[in-house]
This record gives sequence, C-alpha cells and structure tokens, in this order.
Amino acid sequence: MLKEIGRGLMTTFKMMLERPVTIQYPEQKRPVRTRYRGRHILRRYENGLERCIGCALCAAACPADAIFVEAAENTDEERYSPGERYASTYEINMLRCIFCGFCEDACPTEAIVLGDNYELSFTDRAQAIYTKEMLLEPVPPGGQPTPQKTPPGVYTRAVPEMEDPKD
Repeated sequence: MLKEIGRGLMTTFKMMLERPVTIQYPEQKRPVRTRYRGRHILRRYENGLERCIGCALCAAACPADAIFVEAAENTDEERYSPGERYASTYEINMLRCIFCGFCEDACPTEAIVLGDNYELSFTDRAQAIYTKEMLLEPVPPGGQPTPQKTPPGVYTRAVPEMEDPKD
C-alpha cells in the first residue's frame, strides 16, 4: 500500500514540473485538423456569382433534415448563379445539424462546404437558424455582388464545367 502511495505522489510531482497546456482561448485559437467539419459556408465563383443552383440535393442527403432550400428562376436582369435557378432561400438549423458532411458530398457544384470555424454559440432558437446571408462567403476581389445583370445566353448550363482536380 505504501508503494502505491509513493508511485502516486511521484506522478503528481512529475506533473507539477511540466509546463501547462492551457490555451488562452479568446486571444489564441486552437488550430484544427485539415478534415475538421465546422460551420457551413456557401461558396461563390471568382466573378461573385453564387455556386448554389438551388437543386436541394444537400437537403435530400441530410439525415437530420436540418437544411431547407427553396429555388427561384434566374433572369438575365437579375442573376444570382449560373444556369436556370438559384437558391432564393437557404437555411440550416444548427440545432439539428450533426456535422456529418453529407451535404458537402451531395452538392454537384461544391457550393456548401464545412469550414474550420468552431465558434458556434447562440442564446435562443431563432439565432440557431443560419440564413443564406449568414452562410454566404464574401465577394472575392474583382467580383461583383449578386444579383448581377448579364447579357442573354451567357449562362446556359445549370452546372458549369468543372476543372480537373489533377491540374
């Protein structure tokens, strides 16, 4: 019994000599792993158009039924995304979301991604519903905000040509 108490005290004294691993949270942010799934982001193209085409495949793939998508038609005078449709309403209920990444896998245009932001806090249920405006990333440099006016016939495909990831 005395031997076990001595081993326990030795462990305690060894730990007292080590440096603490405390991170001062608001000032220092802990780095996350590359495959971490955090807050959702709706991405844009380089010209500022939204990638989301309102197909609602992400909502269909969501096992928790946390995503709601409502599509509307694009016009040449008011264009939000390439192709025929865009997501006029895009909402994610973060209280239901299980951060599985199925929405990210189902999206044909890679519009929805799970970023590395882990600061998700809200004080009531209404703040837990993230709208399209909250999810959209900022307009890239050189791009224009949506809606954009485009010449007729410029965007004829709902899903634009994808780059080869090997290039």
